Amino acid sequence: MNSFADWQPWLLSLHVIAVIAWMAGMLYLPRLYVYHADAKAGSELSETFKVMERRLLRAIINPAMIAAWILGLTLATWGHHWGEGWLHAKLALLVLMQIAHAALSRWRRQFAQDRNRHPARFYRAVNEIPTVLMIGIVILAIVRPF
Repeated sequence: MNSFADWQPWLLSLHVIAVIAWMAGMLYLPRLYVYHADAKAGSELSETFKVMERRLLRAIINPAMIAAWILGLTLATWGHHWGEGWLHAKLALLVLMQIAHAALSRWRRQFAQDRNRHPARFYRAVNEIPTVLMIGIVILAIVRPF
């Protein structure tokens, strides 16, 4: 295994695995917030949600996001895709995904301090954002329309 062609299937496989883990967490964390928003602050249920949210973010979502970025940028560089329009559009959607990730992290800190300011309805709506972004990202990566 000396060339990119030899390593590319392995890197792509690891990238897809990291993306799946990242998206699974990004889709699940807002659902936890929906239920946490209805739990009484300081209750046993609220404290359980805090542990679940922290572990999900720190043990799955953050490491998966880092791996997805590193592997994706490596694939783009070694594959010489930087001049392609689909990659630029995909990166723009990924920046929006990073903003969603940062917002989920901020809300987790607010829940951890019993300072949630949003109703469950808000988190139900937020739950759709990663889904919509993921659809666009996958279409751009697979179809490469431009």
